[in-house]
Amino acid sequence: MNADKKVAFYTLGCKLNFSETSTIARNFVSEGFERVEFDEIADIYVINTCSVTDNADKRFKSIVKNALQKNEDAFLIAVGCYAQLKPEELAAVDGVDLVLGATEKFNVTSYINDLTKNNVGEIHSCEIGDADFYVGSYSIGDRTRAFLKVQDGCDYKCTYCTIPLARGISRSDTLENVLENAREISKKGIKEIVLTGVNIGDYGKGEFGNKKHEHTFLELVKELDQVDGIHRLRISSIEPNLLKDETIDFVSKSKTFVPHFHIPLQSGSDELLKKMKRRYLTNLYTNRVSKIKETMPNACIGVDVIVGFPGETDELFLETYHFLNQLDISYLHVFSYSERPNTSAVNFEGVVPKKTRAKRSKMLRGLSAKMRRSFYESQLGNTLTVLFESENKEGYIHGFTENYVKVKSPWNPELVNTLHKVTLSEIDEDGLVRFHFLNED
Repeated sequence: MNADKKVAFYTLGCKLNFSETSTIARNFVSEGFERVEFDEIADIYVINTCSVTDNADKRFKSIVKNALQKNEDAFLIAVGCYAQLKPEELAAVDGVDLVLGATEKFNVTSYINDLTKNNVGEIHSCEIGDADFYVGSYSIGDRTRAFLKVQDGCDYKCTYCTIPLARGISRSDTLENVLENAREISKKGIKEIVLTGVNIGDYGKGEFGNKKHEHTFLELVKELDQVDGIHRLRISSIEPNLLKDETIDFVSKSKTFVPHFHIPLQSGSDELLKKMKRRYLTNLYTNRVSKIKETMPNACIGVDVIVGFPGETDELFLETYHFLNQLDISYLHVFSYSERPNTSAVNFEGVVPKKTRAKRSKMLRGLSAKMRRSFYESQLGNTLTVLFESENKEGYIHGFTENYVKVKSPWNPELVNTLHKVTLSEIDEDGLVRFHFLNED
């Protein structure tokens, strides 16, 4: 009965959301729906929401508006973190018909009785304590890489973060299911898998519905390294206290894991790290960076950092700036602190004015640009392997080396989803790297 019905998806937020959107979309397709792009006319639009920043919250209304401009009678469904945290808010947005929480989103088709629009959005949202079971996911929308979910939820209590309230306790996919999903991905000709989750270093906890660790992250990494047909494996964001020496050593010798790490810092001030209730101080962070660079001198290291956290004085911000500046890292992801309801930090003293947050964010983004340029310069002359992407961007094809240097070359469709040895030659005016191919005969 769904053969002539079209469904489109829009994803806000992280790689984990993208993996879950892809899984939800496959469920629709298996029930006879036709998946189309979000800018096309569809009968159903599903928006997977995020609640990490204010900006993601605000974008939701404009995305709904865009969908209704395509089809004013379309059935609109909101899922994801914001849908779990603020279901009433989303249900009240004009045009939204159905809001599903953390556990309900994976059974979205069972909540669709018909596609008649509702006067008020219908809500199905569990208590977050009920989100104690695991649903595996992976994305295959991109021809070159897939996001493979291995873990969900978080047991940490960072004072600024709502993710535990939106996703529940830390729990993991079974090792065998992760490996099976990886094999499925490899059979589709996808060259790279990115491991994703809320706190992937905590992998193994809750694997069979209990609190203890059945396996460790290192065991997961070692097993994935043996899966045939995978050319590259990349670790997404991992907490510094959970990135162990043994894992770094293994990645340095791995046949498939690439020398690229993304390690959240959030602040270069021990005083603020304690207020944030992070589980490390700057000394441990410095040790992690040093260990990676000792074993993999050409490794790329990305860093998350928050500016404007309550109590961040000019002096403490400069402490963060100088700490980052002396680290051997490659780029920053900079976030301006935003007040989130039901977090401890929202009641902290020392609120930083938004203009000051914006100024500090701009300073760190400038530092990040210099870091990326410096890292790229350090790679010139090196011979590396590029995986080319599928998009034609203004007459150029782009790709990434194993250590995450972004390269460009005149568009050639024959390069899409292929791996080639290249020598990096120069940095272009737009900050990307040019190269020449090695003779691969």
